[in-house]
Amino acid sequence: MIFKAGTRLLAVAAAALSAVFAAGEAAAQKSQVTVYTAMENDQLGPYKQAFEAENPTVEIVWVRDSTGVVTARFLAEKDNPRADIVWGLAASSMALFEAQGLLEPYTPPAAKDLKPIFKSGKNPETWVGMDAFLAVVCFNTAEAAKAGAPKPATWNDLTNAAYKGKVVMPHPASSGTGYLTIAAWLQLMGEEKGWQFMDKLHDNIAVYTHSGSAPCVQAARGERLIGIGFDMRGASEKTKGAPLDLVVPKEGIGWEMEATGIVKGAKNLAGAKKVADWAATQKANELYGKYYAIVAHPAVKAAPPNYPTEGEAAMVKNDLNWMAQNRERILAEWSKRYESKAAPK
Repeated sequence: MIFKAGTRLLAVAAAALSAVFAAGEAAAQKSQVTVYTAMENDQLGPYKQAFEAENPTVEIVWVRDSTGVVTARFLAEKDNPRADIVWGLAASSMALFEAQGLLEPYTPPAAKDLKPIFKSGKNPETWVGMDAFLAVVCFNTAEAAKAGAPKPATWNDLTNAAYKGKVVMPHPASSGTGYLTIAAWLQLMGEEKGWQFMDKLHDNIAVYTHSGSAPCVQAARGERLIGIGFDMRGASEKTKGAPLDLVVPKEGIGWEMEATGIVKGAKNLAGAKKVADWAATQKANELYGKYYAIVAHPAVKAAPPNYPTEGEAAMVKNDLNWMAQNRERILAEWSKRYESKAAPK
């Protein structure tokens, strides 16, 4: 009897030890993929969890910052890349990387099902889009009532003296939302009139933030009357109960898309391809649709609450290659004119 009990105990112990070794072996076999991203912090956990659930041998290691910072870091590291893949960065930045030969050509199998505008158009693709984000005007109706300030309907309305010191927008060198905004103005108005408009708007700017979300958050809190910022952040703040109107100016609005691309010289190329494959799937697009109204997969119809229904129709004709090729020149001119009101870093 004692012998049988001892045998059972030994069997249990052996099974437990075997499980420990198996877990250790699985952990040892898991490969890490370094992912550069400018996605919002609250998206990183859900994306990582969903990907790793379907790819248990791969672990995502995020390196996250704003669009401008990630772009600058990537370019600085071009001779010794630290990232394996970029997942969730402005397509204009990806086009810049493509032009310098810094992306590994690769077409994920699921990319064939995506809207054409969300792909680089190369064969193989150099990057694949995920979702589009827009710049809207977040207008605090409660603060406007106190100040007797009118609701703007056009971009030019934002130069009204009633808004002096009450407007915030993202710094275009730090924020993708900031850069897409000024790039849209320059394309819509022409460069000469675009810079003239920004000169007038600068008089009303309180500060240029280093985040695309911050302007609408500040407007939602009543810290500012108007925030030019990230569309989905404005919608989410309004859904939380903030007294915001999301204004889509009549001339049209700037937009960008987030995209994914594998780094040329990636140390974990196999893992990077797994991330790129999953990032193009319908399942991934359904997850993008929880944060964005406009996604790459045509079968995914995202309908976030309080999102401006006219947003997608108001997207201006946008030349992403022009944005990429002229980025350095535009940012240098912008900084020369307006850096004095940049928020401290």
